[in-house]
Amino acid sequence: MADKADIHELYEESVQNVENEVEFLQATFETVTGRTAHLFREDFCGTASLACEWVGQGREFQAIGVDIDPSVLEWGRQNRVSRLALEDQARVSLIESDVLTVDTPKVDLLAAFNFSYWIFEERAQMLDYLRRCHESLRKDGLLFLDMFGGPESFEETKEKTKYDGFSYIWHQARFHPVTNHMQCYIHFKFPDGSKLKRAFSYAWRLWTAPELRDLLLEAGFSNVTVYWEGEDEDGEGNGEFTPDDKGEADLAWIAYIVSEK
Repeated sequence: MADKADIHELYEESVQNVENEVEFLQATFETVTGRTAHLFREDFCGTASLACEWVGQGREFQAIGVDIDPSVLEWGRQNRVSRLALEDQARVSLIESDVLTVDTPKVDLLAAFNFSYWIFEERAQMLDYLRRCHESLRKDGLLFLDMFGGPESFEETKEKTKYDGFSYIWHQARFHPVTNHMQCYIHFKFPDGSKLKRAFSYAWRLWTAPELRDLLLEAGFSNVTVYWEGEDEDGEGNGEFTPDDKGEADLAWIAYIVSEK
């Protein structure tokens, strides 16, 4: 089963929920700015599923996807963009480039999700990236980032989640407390016992919420708000995120950080 599996399909099924993300992006943008966002840029876009979902809102919506990996962009073109109606395909632009140097039109809304921007481990480099994000936004534009934290995020550990036809394993293989450098992997395991080890590999710095808020304000953003996930009746995350200036002392949490130009 591992030999026949497509790692990008597995990733999207286990990690992403682009329908909910577009709903959150648009609803939050409208609440903050009082208008609808039309032009969207997805940094570290990978297969560009989020960009494709964005243009599905209607004929007036456009998306730009930026990624440095040509192979994953090509997969996205063949397996995601190609599924769109022809008129929708024309409104998705995929760019092979470094997000630190890419030049795009100013957008309403820019997002870097799945902690991809944590690849910038040095403070000066992260600040440079956030400043470029600020410059890439229209005058009332918003930057959306996600982040995770809690005591468990500082551990070397594995977490297994079962899905239909496979198991997803998040592996925090190494963590260095002095630098907050972490090496993480995603593995997949199948019912026949076959495995895809290290299907995805991430070398990151675990950035904390106060660090990111300070950096975003230093980069020029006028207001930075953390959106914290609510809980269901069992105390588990319910997928609904609202502004919160304190958060909860959970063992593990995921949040969004929304910055206004």
